[in-house]
Amino acid sequence: MAESLNKEKARRAAAHPDRPGEKCRAEPGAFRPVVDRNRCEAKGDCVEVCPYHVFEIARIASADFDALSLRGKLKSLVHGRKTAMTPNAAQCQACGLCVVACPEEAIQLVAAPQAG
Repeated sequence: MAESLNKEKARRAAAHPDRPGEKCRAEPGAFRPVVDRNRCEAKGDCVEVCPYHVFEIARIASADFDALSLRGKLKSLVHGRKTAMTPNAAQCQACGLCVVACPEEAIQLVAAPQAG
């Protein structure tokens, strides 16, 4: 289910001086958001600011949960084993809004591997 864009949060994130990325000018899929699941608390700010519907909040898979640090596992349990997922990462245009909106600083933009 696609969440609606929170325009006020998106405006604040767009004005953030540390906003990384290509300011929504990158080709879709040239960058991808990477979520540090040890930090993510599934607050959903990424979902609320992303104009490309890259994110959703969902239950973490058992294999991913098992790979978390002890602190990450405890944090995940407190938050109902939910985390930010990127099912539509190929739609990312490197706005950087998710990076600056995340209160846990759990998201980074990385260049996608080039096919070739």
